[in-house]
Amino acid sequence: MIRYIVKRLIFMVPLLFGITIVCFTVMHLAPGSPTDMETQMNPRASADYRERLMAMYDLDKPLHQQYLIWVGKLAVLDLGKSFSPDRRPVTAKILERLPVTILINVLSMILILVIAIPIGVLSAVHQNSLFDKVTGVFVFIGFAIPTFWLALLLMIFFGINLAWLPISGIRSLNYEYLPPGTVLLDLIKHLILPVTLSAFGGLAGLSRYMRSNMLEVIRQDYIMTARAKGLSERTVIYKHALRNALLPVITIMGLSIPGLIGGSVIFESIFAIPGMGQLLFMSVMARDYPVVMGILFIVAILTLLGNLIADVSYALADPRIRVS
Repeated sequence: MIRYIVKRLIFMVPLLFGITIVCFTVMHLAPGSPTDMETQMNPRASADYRERLMAMYDLDKPLHQQYLIWVGKLAVLDLGKSFSPDRRPVTAKILERLPVTILINVLSMILILVIAIPIGVLSAVHQNSLFDKVTGVFVFIGFAIPTFWLALLLMIFFGINLAWLPISGIRSLNYEYLPPGTVLLDLIKHLILPVTLSAFGGLAGLSRYMRSNMLEVIRQDYIMTARAKGLSERTVIYKHALRNALLPVITIMGLSIPGLIGGSVIFESIFAIPGMGQLLFMSVMARDYPVVMGILFIVAILTLLGNLIADVSYALADPRIRVS
């Protein structure tokens, strides 16, 4: 297993290299320039000033030289400095916001697993029952409703009409003056809506995948053999069938990590959460190339690590893969 993990980590290096080339090229092909924010809206900005800005940002060099400069810094874990007026290091800006994004996505993943897997298993075991039909209706509604629209409805209902939950930020304005026991409660109240909505789409899809896999597994011959041996239905379902039905779900969860991180751009913008998604959106609008490339690089690493964890979990769940 350790040898397999090491080989996968080594193979990630050329894959990350390819990802950086694609992201760098696509970002620089987008219309607009970082200097536009400082020159187009400034009547005093001359052509000479624009050229000095281009030289300061190394934008006057050919694309391949810009890429080599960026990769050279990346090799020593230097993501460069932001093109924004503060000229802060990209690493510092990302590290400020990365914990919030990771927290929301981890909680969303846990919520998806805790709810979707039991729903899928119960729907398969009690196929065509009232529970199966009701959950099926809710799942299809979940597929059909645009999440950003649902977010606005919940903000109006729970945040404005009922005033139960905050609708923006990750903490209250008087956060520093709250009693120690209230700080955690304040954080939980701010996370309820973003985490719930972030998990909403994945919850609908994964429960259907789980139901389909479970239906296929419980019809296998070895499940009939386990029942014929006199094992209890609970043991047959949750010890023999569930373990095999989880294998495709593990793969899907690994592949869903990019979707969760990408969805952070929407949720963090709607709820004004100071996370990496909001930073990415603001940086794209400002054509802040170092910040955008740094975030994309971090997301690529998290995605590859998520897929690696999924593969390792796959091997742990299926002894045949572990032996091979």
